[in-house]
Amino acid sequence: MQVLVTGGAGYIGSHTVVELLNNNYEVIIVDNFCNSKREVLDKIQEITKKSFKFYEGNVCDKAFLNKIFDENNIEAVIHFAGYKAVGESVAKPLMYYQNNIDSTLALCEVMNAHNCKQIVFSSSATVYKESEIQPLQENFPLGTTNPYGTTKLINEWILKDLYQADNEWNIMLLRYFNPTGAHESGLIGEDPEGIPNNLMPYIMQVATGKLDHLNIFGNDYDTKDGTGVRDYIHVVDLAKGHLQALEGFKKYKGVNIYNLGTGTGYSVLDIVNAFMEVNQVDIPYKIVSRRPGDIGRNTGDPTKAYKELGFKAEKTIQDMCRDAYRYAVTHQKK
Repeated sequence: MQVLVTGGAGYIGSHTVVELLNNNYEVIIVDNFCNSKREVLDKIQEITKKSFKFYEGNVCDKAFLNKIFDENNIEAVIHFAGYKAVGESVAKPLMYYQNNIDSTLALCEVMNAHNCKQIVFSSSATVYKESEIQPLQENFPLGTTNPYGTTKLINEWILKDLYQADNEWNIMLLRYFNPTGAHESGLIGEDPEGIPNNLMPYIMQVATGKLDHLNIFGNDYDTKDGTGVRDYIHVVDLAKGHLQALEGFKKYKGVNIYNLGTGTGYSVLDIVNAFMEVNQVDIPYKIVSRRPGDIGRNTGDPTKAYKELGFKAEKTIQDMCRDAYRYAVTHQKK
């Protein structure tokens, strides 16, 4: 099966491409390196010992996409491409709406013209309204608190409407919780610019000496230790979920929505303590005030994905910490 992966050089995209190649899919990557680095393509090849096609360009460009579809026999698309920083989306909402929505519109239009009507969409747990009831299930109320999350929700609406207009489409909407960790080879992982928004890359910068301490935003939440609780999932487990979604097209038609998480919540201090224990590295931290918009607990119920797709996260919090640090140390040496 020939699969187009948009944003395939990015953090989740690159790990998914590795799993696709290891399972004998024919892969075509599209990326413009605005959130990724060209060297990742070499790392994918080094890990898998397999080749793939690559096109550099913008998914918003329909002429560019038409060329790709004309030159290949693409049967399904996994759509990762898009801006992804919550804070930046608040500062630059128009940029986020234009890029993240236009890319999906252009992609679906070109797919439709080439009679390729299977898409796995990279959505997010940010589409859910804040809820006292945890873990979150796929039928819970939706509502967003930032432009990034809103672009994910609008894209879900677009894809649902597309199916209503033409029920030949098969659509998988995958709502991720908190991806973390790295490939066990240490060759690919998460490498954000500047001070990261996400916890594990922030810890990495302290562990490797780029920052002298970790700020923990709030210790007065209604959780076991007062720090925020999240559903962390190893990026390799998450990547495998996309393969199970592709396989799911054989059985499940129309629009299907799945949470991809572990169903288990870990606090910020759980992660910090596990990291220090596993890697024997000290992580100095300071408790500072809460960030606006942060909530105390956010976990997902992955039961539906397990029952229908056979998806089950297998890697532990220790694996996440060990693999993330291995990547950080390997990456720092280069």
